[in-house]
Amino acid sequence: MASTETPSTVISPEERPYVVFGYGSLIFKPPPHVVKETPGFLKGYVRRFAQKSHDHRGTPENPGRVVTLVHKEDWDHVSGSDPFPDENVVWGVAHTIDPAYAAEVRDYLDYREKDGYTLEEIDIYGLEGGHEKVVIPKAYCYVGRPDNPSFIGSEPIDELAERIWHSVGPSGPNKEYLYRLAEAVRRLAPESHDSHLFELETRCRDLDEKAGGNSVSSSDTR
Repeated sequence: MASTETPSTVISPEERPYVVFGYGSLIFKPPPHVVKETPGFLKGYVRRFAQKSHDHRGTPENPGRVVTLVHKEDWDHVSGSDPFPDENVVWGVAHTIDPAYAAEVRDYLDYREKDGYTLEEIDIYGLEGGHEKVVIPKAYCYVGRPDNPSFIGSEPIDELAERIWHSVGPSGPNKEYLYRLAEAVRRLAPESHDSHLFELETRCRDLDEKAGGNSVSSSDTR
């Protein structure tokens, strides 16, 4: 996925642009007023389906599961033995927002990510000439920290797949979110592999087959 930019929008060099890094649904459903998209990755984090979703892919009574970022050392502390390799990195998309709409988009994202997410600043890395380098310093990113009430932590992969496969919320089936995210991450870069994400996708596809190949419809929301 190449970096794309709207030619008519010019950001002055002295003005710090509002850049939001998407690692979940913001990859396949970006915010409005994006003028540039830059694929990149994070260092020192893992992406896990460790956040309850009460308002998008589940309900308060039966919450689904969506991804959050967790500092690697925090995840090691709360997860016990995680079977997925340490060399996986979190790929996503940095969305540069038109400065004229920065406040509007911030309000939109604050509402969209209201279920336990906190805004943090994170350096975005890219590969240039085969070498890693920071391509966007201090981009904004919504993170579900381990101390937020919707953080569920590590669950056995079979139980997690079952939960995702069965859960449905106002934004549609939980498994649709999983499938769309897996597809989007594959398209980002040849290096954009995520063992946890793809293992969950495989297990939910297996459940589809056992149930007779149930498909999911596309959704316009998170």
